[in-house]
Amino acid sequence: MMISKRITLTFILSLGLVFNALAQEAKVDPYQGLDFRSIGPAFTSGRIADVAIHPKNENVWYVAIGSGGVWKTVNSGTTWKPIFDKETTYSIGCVTIDQSTPSTIWVGSGENVGGRHVGFGDGIYVSHDDGKTWKNMGLQKSEHISKILIHPEDSNIIWVAAQGPLWSKGGERGVYKSTDGGSTWNKTLGNEEWTGATDLLIDPTNPNVLYAATWDRHRTVAAYMGGGPGSGIHKSTDGGETWEKLTTGIPKVKLGKIGLAMNPYDPNMIYAAIELERLTGGVFVSTNGGKSWSKKSNTVSGGTGPHYYQELYASPHKEGRLYLMNNYVKISDDHGKTFVNMNEKGKHVDSHAMAFKASDPNYVLFGTDGGLYESFDLTKTWKFISNLPVTQYYKVAVDDSEPFYNIYGGTQDNGSHGGPSRTRNEAGILNSDWWITLGADGHQSATEPGNPKITYGEFQQGVLWRVDQTTGETVFIQPQPALGEPAERFNWDAPILVSPHKPTRLYFASQRVWKSENRGDEWQAISKDLTRNQERLALPIMGGQQSWDNAWDVNAMSNYNTITSLAESPKQEGLLYAGTDDGIIQVSEDGGANWRKVELSVIKGIPATPFVNDVRADLFDANIVYAALDNHKNGDFKPYLLKSMDKGRTWSLMNGNLPKRLLTWRLVQDHIKKDLLFAATENGVYFTANGGGNWSQLKGGLPTIAMRDITIQRRENDLVAASFGRGFYILDDISPLREFNTALKN
Repeated sequence: MMISKRITLTFILSLGLVFNALAQEAKVDPYQGLDFRSIGPAFTSGRIADVAIHPKNENVWYVAIGSGGVWKTVNSGTTWKPIFDKETTYSIGCVTIDQSTPSTIWVGSGENVGGRHVGFGDGIYVSHDDGKTWKNMGLQKSEHISKILIHPEDSNIIWVAAQGPLWSKGGERGVYKSTDGGSTWNKTLGNEEWTGATDLLIDPTNPNVLYAATWDRHRTVAAYMGGGPGSGIHKSTDGGETWEKLTTGIPKVKLGKIGLAMNPYDPNMIYAAIELERLTGGVFVSTNGGKSWSKKSNTVSGGTGPHYYQELYASPHKEGRLYLMNNYVKISDDHGKTFVNMNEKGKHVDSHAMAFKASDPNYVLFGTDGGLYESFDLTKTWKFISNLPVTQYYKVAVDDSEPFYNIYGGTQDNGSHGGPSRTRNEAGILNSDWWITLGADGHQSATEPGNPKITYGEFQQGVLWRVDQTTGETVFIQPQPALGEPAERFNWDAPILVSPHKPTRLYFASQRVWKSENRGDEWQAISKDLTRNQERLALPIMGGQQSWDNAWDVNAMSNYNTITSLAESPKQEGLLYAGTDDGIIQVSEDGGANWRKVELSVIKGIPATPFVNDVRADLFDANIVYAALDNHKNGDFKPYLLKSMDKGRTWSLMNGNLPKRLLTWRLVQDHIKKDLLFAATENGVYFTANGGGNWSQLKGGLPTIAMRDITIQRRENDLVAASFGRGFYILDDISPLREFNTALKN
């Protein structure tokens, strides 16, 4: 009997160990029942990087979203399915279908533009089952991939144009070739520092003949340089093993971004849209396979600069017709000699990609900053694909409307929006429930507590408006310098703050802090310049200080030495914080009469000049303040969350167990449980229940996506997040997180 009991006890203990081991192996998420609710919208869309139409079934499209994953339709856009949500990146530069084996899809991650708001990737992916499953095939340090070519007769041979890191030198940049289906890669063009590749062509009559465009570029917080000595056009006649630089007829200056196209009727005729000095450029043509070139016109992409466009397409249906991607697409019908602006009426501008159907010469599909548009009459009229919810929101605000509160946010190039958190409609929230509050690039929005009809919004670089949501009246309220004062430097996403002590008091910031007591009708500057106030073109870029005659792109640069975040303590009126884009937090304890400077670089573990994405005063203790810092624009992708217990005099990191590669955008503190904080990050939403000691990710209902902002609607206890590429998400009622005993997790 004793033996039997002992055996039974041993069995039970062993069984318990097995269950425990299985539980540990399964790594069950204790928060998996807390699902975020996607509310769109799709009435405007987001930036499209590339489009691929299936070669055998033209109803099947794969769409690469600049910052929203990969989407697939099997019915020409009637319905969509996101097919890349579980991968480790959300930013996509290109998508390519293997023409000989169309079930194989290749995706290059990392946007293929050089913009200030660009996402970054982690290599090249492949699916061999029509996009159902994916595998990362390397080039994880490329960060930005713009083109993938597949050998028409051998699917094991692949070429990749990798732009490489935008914010730093090095990484994996240039042209790469694989001969074993992507298992290994060999770099054949480009250098180790600044020269990457941005376009590739293959001769369909001779796959050993390829053309490549290389590109030197570097962006910093302060400036952007869009060209260099490594930029150029190259040709290979041995399948991309070796390359010859093509120079005859090409201007001998530091070239910028180059787009290439091949005449479908004559593979020896190559077109090149070339950025030259100081935003000038031209379309060049070679009729002899690149041996010599002649300039046909001075046409170059405009807008914010060629870095953002410059893709060139040759029509497969009409010889000599070219489409140059631009803010207003340019069309030539004479091989690039003359161009006219394409009809953009009824279509969003800022086009980046297009696709043709072999079966219909009158059909074109365009990918823009505002989503997908198709034309069935060769650009005379346009149809918007209005069910692709990939809007890029920078910031989010909520009001206290009843019975359902409203959500406001500003977008990349699609204005500022308002919409309901829920509706009584059994179909849910519709596109028609949303409205546009402002145009242009939208950024931070703000609401007035207790008065939901009053909101605030802005265009890029501080163009501030007060909006009456009842009448639709908009009033321009941007503070202006006095006569004789220097111009204000507003950040691309200037901070708006409604005082927690007085709902009609408003704070705004340029290089100095402004205060209004009457909703922006009158302003008072309550600080001097709180930044470093540097000559930004004298700062190092592309390895050192550059001369004035170099390839600067001033139109592409945001203002620098600006204030990026504001906070006022709800526990102590007049206790103000201002964070900058050049590594400073300034503190005033007397409403702005005096300011105390905090150099963030003196804090252990903090880089020299981090960008202050957010500064937040504690809701319960006037001595406590938090900050979210960002250094990715110096090539550093670490998280930086800070906490001060003494009004910013000393600081400590509260990263806890956050991933080592994670940008931290914004913070919000629960208004009930003081140690419960939420972080909006480059990879979703994290929370801490112990004031930053350790963090957990909330994954329920969320794809892999960047969350740029986060807030709590206090009446409903809802957590509302703004994603940069998939619209808004709501976690309805965070009360369970207040009550959950984290000690029970394990």
